[in-house]
Amino acid sequence: MDLRSLRYFVETVRLNSFTQAAESLHVTQSTISKMVRQLEQEVGAQLLLREGRKLTLTDTGRVVFARGEDMLATLRQLNLEVRDTQARTRGSLTVGIPPMINLLFTPVLKAFRARYPQIALTLQEGTGQAIERQVAAGELEIGMTVLPVDPALELEALQIASYPLWALAALGSFRKGQSTLRFRELAALPLVLLKDDFALTRSLRAAFARAGFEPQVAAQSGQWDWLVAMASAGMGVALLPQPFVHRLAIGRMDALRLVEPELQWQVAQVWNGRYLSHAARAWLEVCQEVLGTPAA
Repeated sequence: MDLRSLRYFVETVRLNSFTQAAESLHVTQSTISKMVRQLEQEVGAQLLLREGRKLTLTDTGRVVFARGEDMLATLRQLNLEVRDTQARTRGSLTVGIPPMINLLFTPVLKAFRARYPQIALTLQEGTGQAIERQVAAGELEIGMTVLPVDPALELEALQIASYPLWALAALGSFRKGQSTLRFRELAALPLVLLKDDFALTRSLRAAFARAGFEPQVAAQSGQWDWLVAMASAGMGVALLPQPFVHRLAIGRMDALRLVEPELQWQVAQVWNGRYLSHAARAWLEVCQEVLGTPAA
């Protein structure tokens, strides 16, 4: 079976579009169609049903797609391990980092680049949950998220930092001199949250469920600084980790620490457990030294 035609087929199914697959793989749409037909000929069965713009997998197509993803992930892993054995102090590493977390990692980045100048380090931004899925699929070797990790993905996780959550609101929203807010009191307040694909929001929604109430969500955004702006304008209460509270809100907003229970924003590194390259192990070691966390 031709691996290139298999890769084109998997990408077409993943994006549910010949056009988008062509753009993703930097080839023409006719090339994608030709390679999918070639794969169907090799398999001896139709893999896709084309109904206008809609693509539906046949029974055989579902099997080929599932096993094809596994084969391509194995091939990526093979290439990674071969490269790693060929260059112990060189190589490249792409680390997935959510936009809320990246501001906290300047000291780690500085230390890593100073110690391993020949390792090309790339930071790829994405939400915590998206990064978890990419790591599980082998598209990223290592990334960062907020605990707890989705258990269905079966990822290895190493906590590297923990900060309490605070409630931010417009000045005068709470009693003068008040310094804490009980978690259950959030049930009666409008909230502004990050979008649901953020790991912090996943963690908060789990906490709401444990407390037995459905939150009053006034608005959601993919930008944490916009949450602060909406909270400052009186649209609702924003829930953010302590470092961002001290960076953005001290003196300009009411800032109360959440208690009973005290919720923690727990940042963790995640990887798929199959293999860690020299560059990824070096990254974890630097994180350990700079942030004081245990090495894997």
